[in-house]
Amino acid sequence: MRADRLVAALLLMQSRGRVTAAELADELEISVATARRDLEALSAAGIPVYPQPGRGGGWELLGGARTDLSGLTATEAQALFLLVGPAASVAPEAKAALRKLVRALPGTFRADAEAAASAVVIDSSRWGEPDRGRNSLVDTLQTAVVRRLKVRFTYTNRARQQAERLVAPLGLVDKDDIWYLIAGTENGQRTFRVDRMVDPQVTDLPAERPDDFDLSAAWSQVVDEVEQRRGLVSAIVLAQERHVRILQGQFGRHCEVLGDADDGRVRVRLAAPAPIMIAQVLAGWGALVDVEESDPVRAELARLGSELVARYGT
Repeated sequence: MRADRLVAALLLMQSRGRVTAAELADELEISVATARRDLEALSAAGIPVYPQPGRGGGWELLGGARTDLSGLTATEAQALFLLVGPAASVAPEAKAALRKLVRALPGTFRADAEAAASAVVIDSSRWGEPDRGRNSLVDTLQTAVVRRLKVRFTYTNRARQQAERLVAPLGLVDKDDIWYLIAGTENGQRTFRVDRMVDPQVTDLPAERPDDFDLSAAWSQVVDEVEQRRGLVSAIVLAQERHVRILQGQFGRHCEVLGDADDGRVRVRLAAPAPIMIAQVLAGWGALVDVEESDPVRAELARLGSELVARYGT
């Protein structure tokens, strides 16, 4: 994109004082003619970028002009590239942009930024499975979010009823390989599963985005509402400390550590929409956990145990 080249050109001039079109072309991996056009475009846009003729000349920012993008501290630069680096491991466009920005940073920051950018790699495939990749509809929806345009699509709800929707996309969330779109509708903010959308089309209609909208906060609210609906029944169990982390992985937010028990084990509260859903998970633990409180869960465990003995007992 031309925008990232222009930003990188500004950062280079700020960090080096003066650059030639040839130097800029080499750094940004573009032709000299393209570099010259970019520099002329910056000047025409009112940015104080001027050519300095003669031997040792080039282009530079006059009057000490600065851009906030390179007003980073070393710590801020590290934090920025820790965030951007993982994306660059899976997206060629992000990798190219990251390379240009690293080159534009002041030399004292560059080594740490490069190390931070390469500190994390994202591997979206599970062990023994091929990479499932990203839902192809995500790119379309992402474009709509960035350009702030409404999207029209047919949506299938949980009751398998279909309806046409026109929404103002606010942001996308990837949770455990399932993509969700948070969007504004006539009835307020709603969340849609991307895999239930049919043929989303970006329209020419402008989409309003509240000035105070925060995607992370909006998603946290969605998660809280879902978890509240799910967590209707609870049971208190005793487990060895080394097993608590596994229980937390199985029950997520609905695994609450209450403290140490008298026998050295850990007391944990588990929750789920129904007793059978807790019992089905705990049945696999056998005698490694004890249900201390919850008669309904105990009853379900006893029923499951009887069924298994009846079918598989000798």
